[in-house]
Amino acid sequence: MIRNFLGVLLATLASVLVLSGPAAATPAKETPWLPEAAAYRLTLFLGNLEPLPWDDIETAWTDPYRGSEFSIGALTWLDRESDIDAAQLLNAITHEDRQAAFVEATRLIALRIEEELDRVIAAEDPARAQQAVRTARELYRAFADGIATAESDVARQIGLAWLELNSSTGSVGVLGAGATSADRDTMVAARRVISDYLAQNYLIDDFAPRQTLSALPETAILSGRAIEVPPSLPPGSDIFDQDPLPRLVLNFEEQGIDETDLPLVAYGDMLFDSAQIFGSPARDLGLACSTCHNRSDVNQRLFIPGASHQPGAIDVDGAFFNPIFNDRRDDPLDIPSLRGLRFTGPYGRDGRFASLRDFTRNVVVNEFGGAEPTPFMMDALVAYMLEFDFLPNSMLTPDGQLTESAPEAAQRGEAIFNTPFAGLGDRSCASCHMPDANFLDRQAHDIGSVAPAYEGARAGALDTPTLLGTAYTAPYFHDGSLPTLAAVVDWFDETKTLGLTEAERTDLTAYLQTVGAADEPYEAFDAENTAFRLAFAELTTFASTIDTLLPRRDAEHILLLTDTVAADLAADASTMSNLAARPEVYALAGRLADVGAAVRDGDWAAAEASWSAFQTEADTVEARAF
Repeated sequence: MIRNFLGVLLATLASVLVLSGPAAATPAKETPWLPEAAAYRLTLFLGNLEPLPWDDIETAWTDPYRGSEFSIGALTWLDRESDIDAAQLLNAITHEDRQAAFVEATRLIALRIEEELDRVIAAEDPARAQQAVRTARELYRAFADGIATAESDVARQIGLAWLELNSSTGSVGVLGAGATSADRDTMVAARRVISDYLAQNYLIDDFAPRQTLSALPETAILSGRAIEVPPSLPPGSDIFDQDPLPRLVLNFEEQGIDETDLPLVAYGDMLFDSAQIFGSPARDLGLACSTCHNRSDVNQRLFIPGASHQPGAIDVDGAFFNPIFNDRRDDPLDIPSLRGLRFTGPYGRDGRFASLRDFTRNVVVNEFGGAEPTPFMMDALVAYMLEFDFLPNSMLTPDGQLTESAPEAAQRGEAIFNTPFAGLGDRSCASCHMPDANFLDRQAHDIGSVAPAYEGARAGALDTPTLLGTAYTAPYFHDGSLPTLAAVVDWFDETKTLGLTEAERTDLTAYLQTVGAADEPYEAFDAENTAFRLAFAELTTFASTIDTLLPRRDAEHILLLTDTVAADLAADASTMSNLAARPEVYALAGRLADVGAAVRDGDWAAAEASWSAFQTEADTVEARAF
């Protein structure tokens, strides 16, 4: 009984506590959703996109959400676990009636909670009652953030009701000892608190029209108050770093230069990892440049329903991130690698930006709705990204020729790569992917991989991508439509009528795999060289730029840094292997927050004192930071 009580307590506290302060760029893992609750949250999320993806909403109810621990969809689950009829919901989706779909989905979740609460009261033994409480509580989670945002006092009252309901179900004890009977009166009273609120807000006959779909209670909508619901990602989203983590190669590090001696680069490194430079919802969700571009490469696991058609792809000009930049086209793109960025211009999949600075500003301001970056911020971001280098590959010479260590099949493939074909306009693969120019030509070509948007359209030209490092960036093409390098070879052979034999396809594939390989593609971790140690080193390096900013009394850029780094340091501390040192890291994050607080107050002496304390304590804890 104690274990059940604590489980409900923790779940309740998680739903009613609202974290303050800036969002960290380190996401937290989410508890799995029940199928119908997941489908409801997906309906809310997708229902706010424009144009509205009705097929995706239908799929949300018929199929398990991505990554679900359940093998069946919500409707099948309901058929098995519930007596509730979902016909009205399906009818609303079929007729593409947004308000009706919202109403029916909302009522369905509320009815499911009531159904489980009925089971709690009717249960003849504590175990069944407690299981029904858990299920009802997991369903209530679909409404919890809306209630907590609109009526925090009510959210706490309902949270206590869940605790009382669970604790009053009784216990069978251990081997007959310590058994307690259910407290029926307390159960009924606690259930009434929950049910009365659901009846007033989620089981009503007529819901007010919703401009924005959310889990806000009806009473809050009718009050006319301006209530901003914190953005959230729907079930099935994945914004965690790729595992294994790509290795980052920086030009200055390879030359033995310490990043702390390059304050502009270090500040740009911080900005690349900062959610604060973006607008809502990206900022509030903790999304940063590094979320998509792990260690300058590709995050092949990133997925957001409604914005991604497959992992590793995202539609950055859709309705979610910046509605004013919505191009109303469902056109998610495969996330590109940023390795060797100073060599790979022009920028953008179609090469529309000649300048890396203009490209970067477009990402921050237009794609993710951030405020106009200061000139210093733009200088720093560009300075950092220009240090991205390609992964070393001992099977390639600096001018792109294979070394003797390359496989024989790859060496045969190299000859094919350099052979002109009539289907390529009497050019070779190497004509565009020039080996002595990092396997690109800095031009855009229409190879027929983009379907014309309209008759006569000439918008299919795409920037030639480098082949370096591509062994680790599958899938391929701008839309990630080809899963392997072998599929790329097959596509060119078939669409350009190259006439390759099976052996030649194999050899050409071997060549591409060799060119795209690397000696050490991923970060290597062990018991002490942990992911947290890497993060600690990065975050303290970011903070080192305060040495340059404090004497300048540069409040704006100090606060951006302290807000980012203090939050990330505290969030990352939860991943430490060395639990004994965790309190020291939390205290260190507090020191950095103190720097920011003093700067906000204009107390520069206090800021300098806190910064000095941070440096001393960081040096002290560094050896134990793993």
